[in-house]
Order: sequence, then structure tokens, then C-alpha cells
Amino acid sequence: MSGPTAPSNSIDVDPYQHLQLLLNADGTVTQLTEIPNTPATPDPSSPMPVLSKDIPLNQSNNNWVRVFLPRRELDHSSSSPKLPLILYFHGGGFIRFSAASSVFHEFCANIAIQLHVIVVSVDYRLAPKHRLPAAYDDAMDALRWLKTTTEDEWLRNHADLSNTFIMGTSAGGNIAYHAGLRASVVADDLEPLVIRGLILHQPFFGGSQRTESELRGNDPVLPLSVSDLMWELSLPIVDREHEYCNPMVEGGSQRLQKIKLLGWRVLVTGCDGDPLIDRQMELIAMMEEKGVVVESQFGKGGYHGVEILSDQPSKAKALCVVLKNFILSSSGG
Repeated sequence: MSGPTAPSNSIDVDPYQHLQLLLNADGTVTQLTEIPNTPATPDPSSPMPVLSKDIPLNQSNNNWVRVFLPRRELDHSSSSPKLPLILYFHGGGFIRFSAASSVFHEFCANIAIQLHVIVVSVDYRLAPKHRLPAAYDDAMDALRWLKTTTEDEWLRNHADLSNTFIMGTSAGGNIAYHAGLRASVVADDLEPLVIRGLILHQPFFGGSQRTESELRGNDPVLPLSVSDLMWELSLPIVDREHEYCNPMVEGGSQRLQKIKLLGWRVLVTGCDGDPLIDRQMELIAMMEEKGVVVESQFGKGGYHGVEILSDQPSKAKALCVVLKNFILSSSGG
């Protein structure tokens, strides 16, 4: 087995059955099958190569972050160089998963050890109970929390806040993009946290007009009807030409000019088997037209979420090489 099996026609797929969701009378949804979670492992005596701990973020919103630290860092002296920090947002179409979900826990632990970085994964509020821009608000809360956090020993002793990257997968890539736009206009206020770049991993965008890659309609993870439902449940209004969904609206955000002036770099990664690739290529072209330095890496074949959901370790390993090179080339100093 190399991954999920593609449906015969993704237009006809029942999205609620595909996601195992039940729509409640009040407009919320219930997950009918349990999504596997992984507990944090903060104990330094743990044999795990990566330690993790959960820290409250905003108690009024009942959200939190999970911090991933390579275990070997605890053996280094305080004078050792600190590690780059990745602020990460998980995928799930804004409506599923959490920072504790096993697929994303394992992904974050893997990039922490492979890239030699600290990862802070945000457990943001989900739609439809909390529609966009709630997740974007949580992203900014996380950036402001990182700026002021001095109580946590791992971050205080091992994280180089002046070497921060905002990253997300799928819907998390959408969140990373919008968090970057928001952060660009308050960058000075975030110091000593300094953002060096954005990493958009198979970012989730859409629009009212179908693209050619969307019309192929054979993705095993993101059939077209599933994508439609995710936008229906997450957007504040029923309009796929909303800026949260379609970054091309009105020629793109004016805040990209600020990202250009700040010298942030943007990495967009994906594969040509992803139904969202046309959206991703449009985004790259638009950012480049506005003078933003963009790098891109697209693999052959695959499907949405292939580096996380595939049982082929080579996929995740190849992604880690791309991420490591980008961080090294974008880091300050």
C-alpha cells in the first residue's frame, strides 16, 4: 500500500461520510470516528529523540501549543548556539485535527529532529463553531505569546526567536500565509521575535471558478466535494471569492509589499498530483509579481498531504531536505 485510494468521482463523494462527520442541528459538527492522538512526552529521562510539552496559550479560548525539542539539546551547554524556531499550524480544512493528532505530532517531531529546530505547534480553534478569522487570531496570539514567553525553560534556553519561521500544512498553510500578512504590519512590535520566512506546505486555497487541477477530481484525501464542504463550514460568509479563501482577490493583499520590504522569503511546496496545485502556482506567480522572494518545490505525482499520510518515508525525507535548505538560506547572521 502506498497511500489512500482515490475515489472514482470526487464530485459525487459524500463529504460527511468521507470525513466521518455528523452535522448537528445547531450548525456544529461531531466527529463520528476517533482521530488518534499522541500524548506529549516532556520527561527528560524519556528515550524519545524528541521531547514535547503542552503549554496553555489563551485560556479564554481554551487553546494551547505543543513544543517539540530535540532531546540532545538538553545535553548541550548554555553557550551552545540556539535553534531556529518554526511556528507550525496543522491541516484539516479548518474543521478537523489538533496539535495532538498523531499524524501531525509525528510530523512535527520528525522535522524537529531532521531540521535541528524547535517546533511550536498551535492548537487553534476549529470551524464551524469558530469560523475564520478565529484561526488567524489564534496565530497572532501565538506570535505575541512567543515574543513575551520567558517562563518556559525550553524556549528560553534553546530557541533563537530572531530566527523564526511560520509554517503550515494544507489549511495550516493558509493560516501561515494570513498570519504572515498580519504579522508583517506589526513586525517591529514582535521583537525580539524576528520572522525570516513563511513555509506553505500544500497550502489550502480556493475560489468560485474551478481550476483544471481541481476538475481532475481524483484525489483520495481531498475530493472536490470535501474541499467545498470545508470552505462552507469555515468561511464567515458563503463567498468563495473571500480573501480568506482566494488570495488572488483584488490582485492580492497590499501587505505583500510589506513582506517584500521586510525581506521575508516564502517557500511553497507541494506535488503535481494535488488538486490544489493550480491555486498554489497562481499564488507563487502573484507574490513574485509583487517582488516577494519565493522558492517552490513540487514533486511528481502524489496527492494532498502525501508527505504526512503516505507510508513511504522517502516522501517526508525529501521534504525535510527542502525545508532544511530553505531555513539555512533564509536565516539571519
